[in-house]
Amino acid sequence: MGDADQPARDLEIARQVIAEEAAGLAALARGLDGGFTAAVAAIRAATGRVVVSGMGKSGHVARKIAATLASTGTPASFVHPAEASHGDLGMISKGDVVLVLSNSGETPELADLVAHTRRFGILLIGVAARPQSTLMTQADIAIALPALPEACGIGVVPTTSTTMTLALGDAIAIALMRGRGFTAADFRAFHPGGKLGARLARVRDLMHGASELPLVTLDAPMSDTLLTITGAGFGVVGVVDEDGGLAGIVTDGDLRRHMSGLLDHRAGEVMTPRPRTIRPDALAAEALAHMNAGKITCLFVVDEEDAARRPLGILHIHDCLRAGVA
Repeated sequence: MGDADQPARDLEIARQVIAEEAAGLAALARGLDGGFTAAVAAIRAATGRVVVSGMGKSGHVARKIAATLASTGTPASFVHPAEASHGDLGMISKGDVVLVLSNSGETPELADLVAHTRRFGILLIGVAARPQSTLMTQADIAIALPALPEACGIGVVPTTSTTMTLALGDAIAIALMRGRGFTAADFRAFHPGGKLGARLARVRDLMHGASELPLVTLDAPMSDTLLTITGAGFGVVGVVDEDGGLAGIVTDGDLRRHMSGLLDHRAGEVMTPRPRTIRPDALAAEALAHMNAGKITCLFVVDEEDAARRPLGILHIHDCLRAGVA
């Protein structure tokens, strides 16, 4: 039979670990100084890439930092220190900035990498908890982590130190990102797939273009209008005026409301005027919200700066759903 008190003890341990790591983050934030700002400025000014490296748990953190930098507009890659000693040093060249992570600052596998930066005058940023360590004294720019105990309780499992290092990497990446005015659209360019890409998709990315637009003129007979609705497959047709502007739309609901003598009418007599439209640069999620709110399945895409309101495309709710916008 299990120990009935074990779940309570597990929760207490979890809360203690999280509290100790949170205290580490608070200490890191308080202690950031000129080393951090110098590192950000050096990376911003670099003509090459940021090469991030570390061994063991620091290596796993380094991979994540490199990925975050790259996805937020700072060219970056991870180089494993052991592989660096066996040829991958050739991936690092003048103009690059090397960001090396090591809690102790004495990780032996980093020696060749550090020596390479010193030999070829490549800027080195060191991150460690020991300011007098080899890494920190050799680095051009040093960022010291608070020397706090690990949250494991035995002082050897990288926990608090890796959490602080990970947060430091995020801080560097976001400072660089905001400094260059990186936008959600820029972010999507590096994340075209998955949920992130769907959330940031623009209407212009999903809409059907001008060649697929179901359009008729104001004086079009309803027989022609019905053929256009049926042939396009959107369940709607746009009605344009003499300037090509969107004057209205004809939907299934309009057809039902004018069922009596429908074929005796013109499109302009049946249409719903001033329909809902969407901008091409709007997020697809915004378009989906408009469709849900109006209980409609399509939106014509119109440039708001075009006084004539000429339609540029059409977006169906199924286009949003297929792209994962929800």
